[in-house]
Amino acid sequence: MKWLKDDDVQRFLLHNDYDIRKSGNARWIDQKCTADVITIVADCIIQYITSHRNESFTSADIWHNDYTVNNVTDIFKKPSPNEAKAVAEYNKFFMQPMEMLAYAGILSRSKKGRQNLYTVAEYSLLEYLSIRERNSLTFLQLYIGKVLTDSGLMPLFDDFFNIQTKIAYDDVKNGFVNFTIRHTKINKPTECRRVFTKVLNPLAYLRNKRGTEGGTLSKNNVTFDMLMYNRDNFRDVFADKPKELTRRQYASQISLSPSSKLNAYMSQKAKRLVRAFNDTFRNGLSEVKDERHIADKAVHIHHIFTEAEYPEICAFYENLIALTPTQHLSYAHPDGVTSKINVAYQHICLIAKASVIKETMGDVTRDQIYEFSRFMHVCSVGLDNDVFIGIEERDFDSAVTAINLAYA
Repeated sequence: MKWLKDDDVQRFLLHNDYDIRKSGNARWIDQKCTADVITIVADCIIQYITSHRNESFTSADIWHNDYTVNNVTDIFKKPSPNEAKAVAEYNKFFMQPMEMLAYAGILSRSKKGRQNLYTVAEYSLLEYLSIRERNSLTFLQLYIGKVLTDSGLMPLFDDFFNIQTKIAYDDVKNGFVNFTIRHTKINKPTECRRVFTKVLNPLAYLRNKRGTEGGTLSKNNVTFDMLMYNRDNFRDVFADKPKELTRRQYASQISLSPSSKLNAYMSQKAKRLVRAFNDTFRNGLSEVKDERHIADKAVHIHHIFTEAEYPEICAFYENLIALTPTQHLSYAHPDGVTSKINVAYQHICLIAKASVIKETMGDVTRDQIYEFSRFMHVCSVGLDNDVFIGIEERDFDSAVTAINLAYA
């Protein structure tokens, strides 16, 4: 895996001209082009070309692939791709992001009869998108900004973000609709307005500004969950949690329980990423330093807090740690029984993970896959203690002290 940083994405975009006035392409972005959809579509494309060893593919190839069928139907509450009534929905769900990726230059597109035939032009960028939603959101924000700038539309959006009034909102929305009708084949204002939401809100979230909601100016600043097709963000979910309840109690109270298929998909994907990251930047060695296994490869990825008991954090990279087989099946799970947890070794793993996260976040040359706030969320849920939520950003000393006290 080639680890790209956000700066690499920006450099790629700067080398391309996305002026809609020249291309006339209205499908540079569309209704299904949200960060979570882009991430899973990119992941499904990679899994397809890897398993089939095909360089070219259609959107139907991707959504009929077993990997896609086994994941997307449950994750995004879709019917089986084999149902006749689902064809139109799947075409939109996969083709819209693929058309966007083709306009961006990450995919190449040609014609095979009446079908669009795609190949991967920039594999490392597609891989970057497939890793996580944050990457896809960053790409969207940079890409949308570049398209608007190249097309001469950015000043109109800048005015709205500076003024934030209903008049400014109407001006930017009407300006976008008129521009799209004038320079593309779209001639219906309603369709333009639907796309407008996908253009405005990622930029509004980036700038911590109001955007659009329900066809009008949003009452509040745009939040992460407003940008997603399917899922809530943990910061937004827990924003209204009563102080007297722990996070686990509140999660149970509001029935915060994603489907088991979603958990399994996100967990396995997170494990692949953490192992690839550990292989690349830590030479594949264990994250728990142990002289007995100093040279052994860490080929197992272990949930510090088990997937079965803590499904809400099973896909957090901060809850996953690279261990050697012996560390995993002899120390972390007594007698190799994965349903059993060695609490003392869990403590060791959590302290070791804190050290790895601190080291990673302190090295600007590495991809920043970890977030301190997410690590504190993992500790809060796993140890059922809200003290971690009050710890200041990157205060690892306080975090380690709180962890030690929780196991005292």
